[in-house]
Amino acid sequence: MTGLVRSWVESANAPEGPFPLNNLPCGVFSTADTVPRCGVAIGDFVLDVAGLEEKGLLPLTGGPLLDVPFWNDLMEAGPEVWAALRARLTALLAEGATDRAAVTAFLVPLADATLHMPFLVSEYTDFYAGRHHAFNVGTMFRGPENALPPNWLHIPIGYNGRASSVVVSGTDIRRPWGQIKGPDDAAPRFAPSARFDIELELGAVVGQPSEGPVTVAEADAMIFGYVLLNDWSARDIQAWEYQPLGPFQSKATATTISPWIVMKAALEPFRTPTPPREKPLLPHLAEPGPMLYDIALEVGMTPEGGTETVISRTNYAEMYYSAAQQLAHHTTSGCAMNVGDLLGSGTISGPEKGNRGSLLELSWGGKEPFEIAGGSRSFIQDNDTLVLRGECRGEGYTIGFGDCVGKVIPALADPYAR
Repeated sequence: MTGLVRSWVESANAPEGPFPLNNLPCGVFSTADTVPRCGVAIGDFVLDVAGLEEKGLLPLTGGPLLDVPFWNDLMEAGPEVWAALRARLTALLAEGATDRAAVTAFLVPLADATLHMPFLVSEYTDFYAGRHHAFNVGTMFRGPENALPPNWLHIPIGYNGRASSVVVSGTDIRRPWGQIKGPDDAAPRFAPSARFDIELELGAVVGQPSEGPVTVAEADAMIFGYVLLNDWSARDIQAWEYQPLGPFQSKATATTISPWIVMKAALEPFRTPTPPREKPLLPHLAEPGPMLYDIALEVGMTPEGGTETVISRTNYAEMYYSAAQQLAHHTTSGCAMNVGDLLGSGTISGPEKGNRGSLLELSWGGKEPFEIAGGSRSFIQDNDTLVLRGECRGEGYTIGFGDCVGKVIPALADPYAR
């Protein structure tokens, strides 16, 4: 595994820091004096790559590509340009670089930066591809003998979500209203969700389009990078609406992503295979090599005015289907994929209780409340803050994604009051 690539930006050399030169994640930032613009995180700074390009220090084929407040144009330029960007930034920021003085002028302290959506989301698909999560949820509702649907071990199940629901970390999430029907209710009622939840996921950002079916290897090459993703879920709304077509309004409140896209190239040293198959996959889902990544993940929960409790720790390596398999399967019908499409992995849970990536699992449907500092929870209460974190640990360095944070604020008193 590659060791730390040292930078003249000293804070980038800290072994525990999330943004070493090995990482170079892509985001969009602004300051009190600037409009939103493309930047790359390095140590305790964000490098104004839009400014570098404008000054001729970052020549890119087909440019300018970074003169807009999103990374879609750069993604569309293709993998050769992605590699050229990383190579040039590494040369500019590496220890002993000759252009240090010129580049320093484009470093902005992260503490002074406001982070924005890093890309324009074209469309959003969420999958249900974690075996432990699917088995846990199925067990709650159908028992362990019928926990997995008959198709689950053959295809990555998913549903088309709302691109308009995707927001950047730090955005408050208002508790949704919806139709709710309990087991003893004669009819549904319209009320705020009382069983509001999270789902710990990884989001794959599609950087190249397709016009027809692609292989898993081709799909992998299409992926620009990854973000942490929280698929907020209203479980009581979902229970009433999901049959027979699946989630709809229960998943449309918001989907929070981390502010930095970690490029696939930064994750290459951490590739790991999917688990052994319980049923043989059809050839179009066959993997040419390891397609998952060893990414340690955790969820923190903080009540208003309280202290954080880490309520879950797991790893992306627990997934049953990789993002490349999900993307390849998505194209089998001829469905065109677009630059800026976002694919949610599905909830990432592990085999133990402390590895569960949703409150639905952690509280076992609300029957087993779990402890947090100063109290307990089954589902999210108003003014609770949830944070997802992820990192890869290399030899003397860490690849981080930046926190994926959302605070749940109270529902509107009456959304239809006029």
